[in-house]
Amino acid sequence: MTVDSFSTKETFALGQRIGEAAKPGEVYTLIGDLGVGKTVFTQGVAKGLGIKEPINSPTFTILQVYEDGRLPFYHFDVYRIGDVEEMEEIGYEDYFYGQGICFIEWANLIEEILPQHYKEIVIKKDLEKGMDYRLITIEEKERSKK
Repeated sequence: MTVDSFSTKETFALGQRIGEAAKPGEVYTLIGDLGVGKTVFTQGVAKGLGIKEPINSPTFTILQVYEDGRLPFYHFDVYRIGDVEEMEEIGYEDYFYGQGICFIEWANLIEEILPQHYKEIVIKKDLEKGMDYRLITIEEKERSKK
């Protein structure tokens, strides 16, 4: 699925629809440059899950856990991960294979531990279409076995 978003409001609303439709155990990877709208999208997902507390990117903590919605929401930002072993120390499997939903920013840094099946969300800017324009692609992915 590909969506053209022309405002932060539209990006938020798409995230909200994802949150409303989310099912336990789903894992999403979130890919996009700095400032592209990953946090706005994630805030929409949280709203769709019924989470009322503020959502911020967990850049310095790696993981934020929100449990006050209809499903637990596990928001990872692995930008600062130096080694996959750091994910093991966090106990990532409990989250990836738990009863909540996971959003993983910068997931390309930990590809080898992603679940076999996940959904990839890519957000890109196109300044020729406007400062607030985003192309958002959501695709089912299957990690190749190694």
